[in-house]
Amino acid sequence: MRPPCGIAAVVGCLLMGLVHNAHSVRIKDVARFMGARSNALVGYGLVIGLNGTGDNNKTQFTTSTLANFLDRMGIHVDPDSVKVKNVAAVMVTAKLPPFARNGTKLDVQVSSIGDAKSLEGGTLLMTTLQGPDGQVYAVAQGPVSTGGFSASGASGSSVQKNHPTVGFISQGAVVEREFSVSLEDLNRLDLVLNTPDFSTADQTARQINLALGGPYARAVDGATIQLDVPPSYRSDVVSLMSQVEALEIRPDTAAKVVINERTGTIVLGENVRISPVAVAHGNLTVQISERPAVSQPLPFSQGRTVVTPQSTVQVQEGKGSINVVGGGATIGEVIKGLNAIGATPRDIITILQAIKAAGALHAELEII
Repeated sequence: MRPPCGIAAVVGCLLMGLVHNAHSVRIKDVARFMGARSNALVGYGLVIGLNGTGDNNKTQFTTSTLANFLDRMGIHVDPDSVKVKNVAAVMVTAKLPPFARNGTKLDVQVSSIGDAKSLEGGTLLMTTLQGPDGQVYAVAQGPVSTGGFSASGASGSSVQKNHPTVGFISQGAVVEREFSVSLEDLNRLDLVLNTPDFSTADQTARQINLALGGPYARAVDGATIQLDVPPSYRSDVVSLMSQVEALEIRPDTAAKVVINERTGTIVLGENVRISPVAVAHGNLTVQISERPAVSQPLPFSQGRTVVTPQSTVQVQEGKGSINVVGGGATIGEVIKGLNAIGATPRDIITILQAIKAAGALHAELEII
């Protein structure tokens, strides 16, 4: 009976399964048509109704904004005399999707920019959201949901869940102006790959030409495929875009190894290869233990009873050996070779870095 697989072995089995079950993907999942994209919106506003967790009185832009708002409502106050803790200044952000029409509702995120402790229970006042061109495209307002909380006691102890200074309003904004994107009478469409690659761009153009029955598409670089609209689709460009997005291709990717040292996560691409290389794998364990000892002076002496720590240091070195990792023809063989030397995922991170330095890892090594 074989022993149970370790973490690295499980990852290897999973990766091998992904490679063997690799299949085609739709063009719409790896590319987009130029112009059909979302646009960022941003605005500045106030959140009111906080239970004493708003901005401090020293946050001048909050009091000035509140005074200006009250002035527009016909109530004249001196900004220097405004002292409230249930108001917080925030930045409101949202994304305007392509082809959004007037009246479309958007989700918005509300983030404190002052020294507020929490936005829990607050309500966002009417806030205009502007695009990169400075024009107002949406208006946001509504109750803020933080999904977290923060509480503190008089002694200074506190407890916090998530980030109470960042909130969310589901469908809290209404589109008031549209981005004009017209698809009528177009003679050419540009298809942009999410991950530029010359092989994928060429394959995409060939697949489109095969489906349309003519040389309508061509790859102009590693990210862009130009598509001439056939005469039969001039009055129905949406139908052409729908058919192109539904076509399936097998995207090609560069050999890459992505490592996250903070979490010990390793992701190896399908095309990663390792030349035959010898690896010595071992470990050194140092254990330090502290045990307090009481020193008691003799009777009638002038000494004092003190506690003295006694340290015990133990050093244990694991048995290391030189193992040969054979040249990997597939990602599964690469993982199998690394597992053969008994390496954990965190050990593999160091081993892969050393193999890359030795010139035996034929892939880009990216550390995040």
